[in-house]
Amino acid sequence: MSEEKPAGVDWQHAEQCSKVVCEAGELERSIDWKQGLAIAIGVPLLILPSIGYFASYLWSFAIIVWGLSVFQGFMQNLAYGELATTFPNASGLPGFAQNVFKSPNHEGKYDKGKLIGGFSAWSYWFAWNPVLAIFAILVGFYLHSLFPSLAASFSQYQLSLAAGIVIFGGLILVNYRGLSSGALVGYILAAFSLIPMAIIVLAPYATGDFSMANVTGTWLPTDWAWDVNHILILLGIFAMAQWSACAWETAAIYGPEYKNPGSDVPKALFSCGAICLVAYILVQMTVTGVIGIDGIAAAPIDPMLPVAQAALGDVGSTIAIVMLIAAMVLIIQTAYLGSSRAMHSMATEGNLPKVLAKTNAHGTPILAMVIIGVFNLILISMGTPSAILAASAIGYVCANGISLFAYVKAKSRPDLAGLERPFKAPAGWKNVALLFGLFNIPLCLVGIIYLNSVEGSWFSTIVGICVLGLYVPLWFYSQHEAHVDKIAAVGLVSSIEKK
Repeated sequence: MSEEKPAGVDWQHAEQCSKVVCEAGELERSIDWKQGLAIAIGVPLLILPSIGYFASYLWSFAIIVWGLSVFQGFMQNLAYGELATTFPNASGLPGFAQNVFKSPNHEGKYDKGKLIGGFSAWSYWFAWNPVLAIFAILVGFYLHSLFPSLAASFSQYQLSLAAGIVIFGGLILVNYRGLSSGALVGYILAAFSLIPMAIIVLAPYATGDFSMANVTGTWLPTDWAWDVNHILILLGIFAMAQWSACAWETAAIYGPEYKNPGSDVPKALFSCGAICLVAYILVQMTVTGVIGIDGIAAAPIDPMLPVAQAALGDVGSTIAIVMLIAAMVLIIQTAYLGSSRAMHSMATEGNLPKVLAKTNAHGTPILAMVIIGVFNLILISMGTPSAILAASAIGYVCANGISLFAYVKAKSRPDLAGLERPFKAPAGWKNVALLFGLFNIPLCLVGIIYLNSVEGSWFSTIVGICVLGLYVPLWFYSQHEAHVDKIAAVGLVSSIEKK
């Protein structure tokens, strides 16, 4: 895959010169940790697509899985927090892997290390990207269920598509002037996120609608056995659970946009994690305790609706659900900003076409946001959130596994081990990161593929593999493009020096 470098070319100088293309696409340092937290605080809403799905397989044991998954997030994010301060200009997981795996003194056209790091970034992009489609579908589903007049005039798909167009377009306009504008919207929508979620989840304890017997009497399905089949299903569930419960690492993706990344990243990261720990356990427990496993089975996509109706009545539940729908815009924004930064990061590293590295005058990668919006309007046609999530989880498992291996390499390689680390994970965390990296790849990866097969359809697996596989031709094109730019940049500098 490598080739001899042309005689007379100063490749190190060429690498520096070719980065002129990306300097115009630098992100702007404009937020502090509280603003980063405000953008990421919508992560607890990621539980919504999976409440019914998990209960169908695990019954009340789903509560335990959520708790363990958030714990897994803390274990992984301690490593990511350190990487974020080691590489303060890197955009979260996509940036970490690309910085660690690229060859420091590579000469030639193709860098296999960049292929690995870039694939991790692409996997992460695919993990966050479909959140837009999933929650647009949920918005359409809640609107369709809540308002009979809308249901009479429009199908659920039409409402979801319209919601996607309005929300995606609105967020592009809001974030056009930079991430600080998105943070302002985050502050506003955070209230709509936490208040309705808290009201719906806590009200049943005050009204007496919560029954602990619904939880303790249905810990696991009656036919559950700890055999290979069920363990593989459980690994697949864990793969889908971490897509939601570990996703607060997105607070680290804004590393290049924090004013003081050394302190801002850890504060934003672990504040969001503490909120998620409480939210994920409490939401699944409340839903199970109020409507039981049979009630969840009757409303697998929108189980929060019967919970709200039981505790608040028709009027109160309508108000709470409308607020919850507004809050879904927050998690769509979180995903939108995260996936667009992932594309920008890959393009600046030469792992995607350089046109995607361009930002507007306010440091916003608008073109990347437009492409992501169109892609998700297409994904909405898949119809069911769980099918999209299952495909997306394949990417998230790959991204986490490779990023954790990147942490191990960053602690082991002499030139990287000596880099300054304002925030450090506990001693020996390299071994913990390796353990969870192996849990992701191969265990969770095998689990999610097996779970898809149990569902009776390979469609999600095929979509996931095809999207991830699309990266390979894009990478070869991007590396060729970057190679041509290096040659042109050196030729320009040489001609100037001769004059």
